[in-house]
Amino acid sequence: MKRYTLALDLKDDPALIAEYEHWHRAENGWPEIKKSIIAAGIANMEIYRTGNRLFMIMETEAHFSFETKKALDANNRKVQEWEQLMWKFQQPLPWAGEGEKWLVMKKIFELHPNKTNNNE
Repeated sequence: MKRYTLALDLKDDPALIAEYEHWHRAENGWPEIKKSIIAAGIANMEIYRTGNRLFMIMETEAHFSFETKKALDANNRKVQEWEQLMWKFQQPLPWAGEGEKWLVMKKIFELHPNKTNNNE
């Protein structure tokens, strides 16, 4: 299993942020979106928020690729409707390229205090 971390900003508007969170509650999510996420090979997904910054953790199956997910999404009418709705709340990070939303983050630190170091 591979883990990806991604970031995206919301528009800095408390009403829009509240509505975005509304759509991401389990009872309000669209079943077609959940199905598309699982079909792409995403085994677990979590989204966290601080202020207007979002942080996503994805754990994926071995066959997952962002390219395949993008192609599947482009051919799924409900995913396109969802993405259109989400753009009402989202804004790209300042360093994002044209049309980019969620950006993969670079890991810069890792600590495993309970692992043994074979070099000691």
